[in-house]
Amino acid sequence: MKIVISGLGIIGGSFAKALKKYTDHYIIGINRSPAPLEAALSSGAIDEAGSENSLSEADILILGTFPDASIEFIKKNAGLIPKHCIVIDSAGIKTDICREISAVAKEYGFEFVGVHPMAGKEKNGFAAAEADLFCGASCIIIPGDASQGAVDKITALAQKIGFGRIVYSTPGEHDRMIAFTSQLPHVIACSYVMSPVCKKHPGFSAGSYRDVSRVAHINEKLWTELFIENKEPLIQELDILMENLSSIKSAVEKGNRSELEALLAKSRMIKEELGE
Repeated sequence: MKIVISGLGIIGGSFAKALKKYTDHYIIGINRSPAPLEAALSSGAIDEAGSENSLSEADILILGTFPDASIEFIKKNAGLIPKHCIVIDSAGIKTDICREISAVAKEYGFEFVGVHPMAGKEKNGFAAAEADLFCGASCIIIPGDASQGAVDKITALAQKIGFGRIVYSTPGEHDRMIAFTSQLPHVIACSYVMSPVCKKHPGFSAGSYRDVSRVAHINEKLWTELFIENKEPLIQELDILMENLSSIKSAVEKGNRSELEALLAKSRMIKEELGE
């Protein structure tokens, strides 16, 4: 197949590298700035540096850009996409992007399958992309209105490039769960390192500091977009978190050992029940 990738950041670049490593498909890259295209071409991650006109050749189109940019790209270039083409995104939220692109797909006759690769790193850009970034990771697939054949083809492709688990979901369920598993940890990490003592941590910190603070090395433009577009589920999780923090704070303030032990034991038992 000819696979066109729009956006060669860490996710789009990793798709390109993985597809070249694990498949024989022909990969065409599109990117707004030329440097990532040149790097991808010279490294062998893509076979051709293309443009929007390359969409007419696509059997599969992978959107590796921010959600709003992906929607805008599809609306602008829908007329160039062949009817047999399957479009997939890679965004971390799904409600808006699935609604918007599914409507365009229905109008122009191509198919759209929502995809969220549960993999990444703190660093961004093509230089951070890896062929094995997806190995063993989960791939969330949102079938939406796509045919079973299109969903099966994307599932097979995901497995071919290393994804270890395929999870099928709806946009609403996806965004509710991602608010807890992905967005809330980023909020916690950012809030944590804003403490005035953070800059003094060397020599006083070990694994706990690294585990909690790791994702504070954040792409603020991307995550601002993700947080605001998924604000209702995220706010629900923030309310729960703040309630739990308040309970622990209250027990500490009162010096209530039994109350504090009960709260800490509850968290331990939840982890043990999950086998983690």
